[in-house]
Amino acid sequence: MSFTIPPMAEPYKIKMVEPVKITTREFRENAAKEAGYNTFLLRSEDVYIDLLTDSGTNAMSEYQWAGIMLGDEAYAGSKNYYFLESAMKECFGYKHLVPAHQGRGAEHLVSKALIKQGQWVPGNMYFTTTRQHQELQGGHFVDVIVDAAHDPNNEDPFKGNVDLVKFEKLIKEKGAENIAYITIGVTVNLAGGQPVSMQNLREVGELAHKNNIKVILDATRAMENAYYIKTREKGYENKSVKEILREMCSYTDGATCSGKKDFHTNIGGFAACNDDDFAQNMRSNVVVYEGLQTYGGMAGRDMEAMARGMLEACEDHVMKHRIAQSEYLWNKLDKAGVPLVRPCGGHGVFVDAKAFYPQVPQEQYTAQALAIDIYIHSGVRSMERGIVSAGRDQETGKEHKPKLETVRLTIPRRVYTQSHFDVVADSIIDLYQQRDKGRGLKMVYEPKALRFFQARFEKL
Repeated sequence: MSFTIPPMAEPYKIKMVEPVKITTREFRENAAKEAGYNTFLLRSEDVYIDLLTDSGTNAMSEYQWAGIMLGDEAYAGSKNYYFLESAMKECFGYKHLVPAHQGRGAEHLVSKALIKQGQWVPGNMYFTTTRQHQELQGGHFVDVIVDAAHDPNNEDPFKGNVDLVKFEKLIKEKGAENIAYITIGVTVNLAGGQPVSMQNLREVGELAHKNNIKVILDATRAMENAYYIKTREKGYENKSVKEILREMCSYTDGATCSGKKDFHTNIGGFAACNDDDFAQNMRSNVVVYEGLQTYGGMAGRDMEAMARGMLEACEDHVMKHRIAQSEYLWNKLDKAGVPLVRPCGGHGVFVDAKAFYPQVPQEQYTAQALAIDIYIHSGVRSMERGIVSAGRDQETGKEHKPKLETVRLTIPRRVYTQSHFDVVADSIIDLYQQRDKGRGLKMVYEPKALRFFQARFEKL
């Protein structure tokens, strides 16, 4: 099954350029070794094309840059906060806004407000920082995503959906009172950027609310998900991204959001909700951990840029081009036989590392090895999404072994052109033709939490 979007020219003109350094293979081999074969520890100046993440790496529009000059840096009651609040209500529809410095700040506020020691927190596949905050508050994450999400070759158009049978079984086994809330990520990052259908969101909301369980949306890439609903779900083809987004949020009780993705900004985020007491709890904590409730760790100029980017991201043509860039790279790699997570996800292309390097066992960090090999081969930086990111069980200490072991080629918004993606595709295709040379890694330094950021490795 194919969901190809026709190629389209960039809906913007380039007004400024940033030079990049061209390096040799010998240089990159030394840089990789110094970085402990962890792409997060590479210096950005030593990277040719940076597909590590789409978080805070996007290009802002002239409208956003103009807004930077309107920053009201008052400690309390900044006018930029009220514009951000207005934009959030227009796009998402929630009653209350609590700003945070980025998405994980919002995750902390929600986890602290809603989780009691020993409670269960179901979700449609874990995300690293989300689960970490839940566990720090004494919660236990439970994966209730559909089984198709764990199969890279399954072409279900909505592999991010919650499995209602799994969710209902958890409610019956643990008791609704022992479930803090259910979190729904849209799109699902670790499943390969896979979307959630509107029907599934509606049904999850009905089941949760029937049992007095809150639904929290991870809305970090909600505009991408709305566009997938528009193009893949019957009945939504004539609705706008903004209309679809508002309906998505209507089935939930609140959200966490990183402004560093869909909103094209370099910093920022928020938590939102409809319940007055929930909002007040988060506002009490935001002044302790982030900043005052009217800036939440951001400068006024950042809030202005985020509000403007939020409004821009709801424009259909902006999201159409966003998804088209992912599709372009995905199609080039797929036609050459490179094993990928199917279908193409929103914010990037996910390479199936197990199928790319079948000779490297997961215990030797297959995706981590492939990610660093891609850098050494071409100067393209990507990131691991597999056993390293999954970390260890908090009780047994054993490594989680996810079924998906992938390398994420994440696409920053409005940064790279089609020519850049041709280079990326050609280099990975060339490496795939030499895949029998791939070998694994040994972890020689492991931090206590979120190890994929700081762990160091040696080549085997």
